[in-house]
Amino acid sequence: MKKPSDLRQLDLNLLKTFAVLMEEQNVSRAAERLAVTQPAVSGMLTRLRDSFNDPLFVRAQHGVIPTKRAEELAQPIKHILRELEQLIQPPEFDPATSALTITLAGTDYSLSTIIVPLLARLQHRAPYIRIATHFIQDDKIPQQMEQGSIDIAFMTPETAPADLRGKTLFEETYVCALSKNHPLAQQSAITLEQFCHAEHAIVSYLGGAFSGVTDTVLAQLGKQRRVTTSVPSFLILLDILRSSELLAVVPSRLVADAHGLTTLALPFSVPGFSKYMVWHERTHTHPAYQWLREQIQACVFAET
Repeated sequence: MKKPSDLRQLDLNLLKTFAVLMEEQNVSRAAERLAVTQPAVSGMLTRLRDSFNDPLFVRAQHGVIPTKRAEELAQPIKHILRELEQLIQPPEFDPATSALTITLAGTDYSLSTIIVPLLARLQHRAPYIRIATHFIQDDKIPQQMEQGSIDIAFMTPETAPADLRGKTLFEETYVCALSKNHPLAQQSAITLEQFCHAEHAIVSYLGGAFSGVTDTVLAQLGKQRRVTTSVPSFLILLDILRSSELLAVVPSRLVADAHGLTTLALPFSVPGFSKYMVWHERTHTHPAYQWLREQIQACVFAET
């Protein structure tokens, strides 16, 4: 008895030919359906016979008929082809029923200005999707995305890894934020002298810093402000501003609707920044992640 062929030598196209021959039981009609020549079908049938060590189809008056072995193989091969067809089809995604968990990473500023409106948007559009958020660690993002522990991160173009996919969400500017009860809150503008004379708070994510981009600009103007408080979070900063007479230079979106606070235009120009959404190639074409990225962009545009 001939030894069965190794599975690695079995061409999946042969299984398709087998399935069509089972349905047509005619080599000419099978060739027409497969868009190949009749000799090509005959050649594939020869390879099928070698693979399964059985004639599979024998000549009949009006074509060919399957052997018992072919009849036994018919349903398993049909099942395999159906499974393969499903594998190559784009995955279906229905936001109304999906229970996917998406993991996002960003600073507290990003979580406040992007995640909060996103959750409100998803509440009715995708009620079963779960959003997990993490404070971002820039240097770990490439590894986290490769491993799948982070799906989308909010960074700046300057800090985003070059090998990740990305899209700019919006351009941000800075304003001077202060309590509505602050002595300067009733003014329509603040002078450079008033700004430098006031006490300031600053955000230092790594902790302990008392200077930033604002101080760099002031130094170029030959000026210096009084930074007396350094905190690791913008959200803590806002609470401090509400209950003190401190000023702070903050991203404008952060305080657009902040209770108890008001803003003044800066008396000098501080460079803003771009908020950038990044994701890994592994989720780039998946419809669920494509849809979520579209929802994030829609939230951003709605807030503009």
